[in-house]
Amino acid sequence: MGRNMVLNLADHGFEVCGYDPNENQRQRLEEEAAGKPVTSAGSLQDLVNNLQSPKIIMMLVPAGKIVDAVIDGLLPLLQKDEIIIDGGNSHFIDTERRFQSLKTSGIHFIGMGVSGGEEGARNGPSMMPGGDKESYEQVKNILESIAAKAEGEPCVAYMGNTAAGHYVKMVHNGIEYAMMQMISEVYSLLKVSGFSNDELSTVFGEWNQGELQSFLVEITSLIFNKKDEETGKDLVDMILDRAQQKGTGLWTTQSALELNVPTPTIDIAVTMRYLSALKAERVKAAGYFDYHKTNIATDKEAIKTICSEALYFGFAIAYTQGIKLIQAASATSNYEIDIKKVLKIWRGGCIIRSAMLNDLHEAYLQEPDLQIVITSPLFSKKLSEKRNSVAALLKTSLDTGTPAAAYASALNYFDAYTSAQLSANLIQAQRDFFGAHTYERIDKEGSFHSNWAS
Repeated sequence: MGRNMVLNLADHGFEVCGYDPNENQRQRLEEEAAGKPVTSAGSLQDLVNNLQSPKIIMMLVPAGKIVDAVIDGLLPLLQKDEIIIDGGNSHFIDTERRFQSLKTSGIHFIGMGVSGGEEGARNGPSMMPGGDKESYEQVKNILESIAAKAEGEPCVAYMGNTAAGHYVKMVHNGIEYAMMQMISEVYSLLKVSGFSNDELSTVFGEWNQGELQSFLVEITSLIFNKKDEETGKDLVDMILDRAQQKGTGLWTTQSALELNVPTPTIDIAVTMRYLSALKAERVKAAGYFDYHKTNIATDKEAIKTICSEALYFGFAIAYTQGIKLIQAASATSNYEIDIKKVLKIWRGGCIIRSAMLNDLHEAYLQEPDLQIVITSPLFSKKLSEKRNSVAALLKTSLDTGTPAAAYASALNYFDAYTSAQLSANLIQAQRDFFGAHTYERIDKEGSFHSNWAS
């Protein structure tokens, strides 16, 4: 990503110096950047020497201790008002700490989420910078030049104070986890319904032309066409069913729990990755049970419609939960995040870009104080109409023993949020019974306790 970002910057007329201690990496950069205004450096001192003042340095390194190590190495070499940008997937808590520690140094620090992967870095990413507004203004023209464009507008904007940028990127990744899980669950149900990989490629390709248009649906269509060079088989069938992760989904779930914000669809997506990692245990356990069905007779057109409507419903719920979490964190940490800006810059360059983001952006333009997406007129009717498809998908899931945990969580979240009466009154009675935790009443104000055993 770092090398591609250098090339992107150079393509837009900026002189860039790329630092990497690995000589092979520097050589590769110089070869790919031949004829461009690019130099390379093998030490931080050489990097700083090659830059004009005021210097702007962006790190694209793995999250964690290495970020602190690079910052510590740069500080003695920089002057007041110069800028360090952390463009990696740093934990927002670390970004907050770094921002506060650098405030007195005179060095400006920007924590910036970058989405789009290697291709995005090269051709235009979606970027989510946070820190102080003054720092962002100094790099705004550079970032807007290299960012992806959606409807002619750059997919970068100032997200808010301190760690706002990395917080938004973290939640972006949590939504990404949920969307990927729901796509994979639809894939499982279509496979058990008899769809071949060629048919799946066609189905996802068709979906990508309509209301499900999105980067993830598009690449899923392409994945089913890829052949394995070694065996000649479809490559997707040669891949071990053990998903990996780098921690941003976990951080999203942790933050949501701490802020008392329900994000069950994101949470279960993280959990399902953990379950997938237990491959050997799953294979052993499968030998004890025989209820899983590998193929069922079904109306293919009907199940395709059910899956497409369920996928729309699921995507909307994933976005809903992520937006609610960002709003809560912004209020708690004084980030001052404008959701409209977030949705606007997610429309291009990033992994979770989709046609739905245009409607989400419009929903918040119509109602800037919109409490939750599902009550917007742009979504409430559609979600109500598609709810039955999610229920039908889950019935097929249960009948075939095909896990669809993300859809179960999405549907139950929707049903719970739209229920005027839940069963929590019984939970409060239980809590008061064994722990004297008190309860509220429906007919008068205050907290009450009863002697339940009398």
